[in-house]
Order: sequence, then C-alpha cells, then structure tokens
Amino acid sequence: MTDETSARVGVGPWQGELPEGEQWDPELLANGDARNVIDKYRYWTVEAIRADLDHARHSFHVAIENFQHDSNIGSVVRSANAFGAKEVHVVGRKRWNRRGAMVTDRYQHIRHHESVEAFLDWARAEGLAVVGIDITETSIPMETYAFPRECVLVFGQESVGLSEEMMVGADDVVHITQYGSTRSINVGAAASVAMWAWLQSGVTS
Repeated sequence: MTDETSARVGVGPWQGELPEGEQWDPELLANGDARNVIDKYRYWTVEAIRADLDHARHSFHVAIENFQHDSNIGSVVRSANAFGAKEVHVVGRKRWNRRGAMVTDRYQHIRHHESVEAFLDWARAEGLAVVGIDITETSIPMETYAFPRECVLVFGQESVGLSEEMMVGADDVVHITQYGSTRSINVGAAASVAMWAWLQSGVTS
C-alpha cells in the first residue's frame, strides 16, 4: 500500500454508545480517525498508543548520525516504529527532517546526542553493544552475525556512511550482503533490513 493510499484509509465518527476508558480521544470519536494506525489503535490518543507500545518494544535501539541534516532519518524512524525499536537516537544535529516519518515519531521515543562521544558514553553506561551497519574491508556479513540481544544498531549518513569516530567506537561493524552493481543501498532501506535481521536472529526468544 502506498503512502498516498494509506493516508486515505480511516474510519468515520464512532457509531453507537461511546466507549469508556482513558485511551479514547473524544475528538477522534466525534470526527473520525484517518491516521495511519492499526485497527487496535483507532480512536486512541497518541499518549495511550505510545504507552501501550512501551509494553511490547524490543530490546534493540536504532541510532543514526545527523551531521549533514540527512533527509533519510524520517524513514528510519518510521521503520523503527514498525519493527518495535525501543528508542531512536539522533547523533549530531538535533533538528531532522520529519517528513519521511509519516508522524510515526509521535509514537516513538527519540533521544538526541550532541556528539558521537556522548552517544558512545551513553551506550556503554546502558550496557548496550554498539553495532555499526556499513560496508568496510573488515565488516561482518549480516547473515553470519550473531546479534546481541541488548544493542543499538547505528547507521551513518546517506553519502558517507558511518563516521570514523563511530567506526572506532563500535563493538562490531556489520554489512548487508549485496549482489548487484551498486556499492550501497539507501540508509532507510538498510535500517529496515538490519532491524528485520535482528528480529529473525532468535534473540527475542
């Protein structure tokens, strides 16, 4: 389903006796809910959706460097929401392009770190393994990598990949095996592949 199509999908005003509970949004009940949310969350407030998601989030985090105001951060946030990431971390510039997030950032915990050093210090303090996703001469093929259960998947900027400082600070650097002529894939696509690979690796069981 395309973004344009999903944007038109929704439900009209609530029919019948109004439901009881703090999760319901009176305005949505009265006017309808055209948001791109699953049926379970129709007519729920943003706060209630975020709180409910908190009970099911996975133990991996996602981070992306933002030193060149990368326009792909929004798509990474959207995928992080879809795959149940615990938090999204923006390293570098605090402001980022939210367009690609399709308002999923409302339901996702997002933390800012001013520098790579600050981010790495935070990750170590939290006991999280830092797994960089990039292609280097020594990076590990993702299909052979044993993902840590408690980790943060880190992505670089579209044009340059991970910074040297992040490469050095990462516990491991992993790459997505490719079979065509291009050296790399879009960072938003790479993030989706990596999160899916983490989920399929068995660390959640």
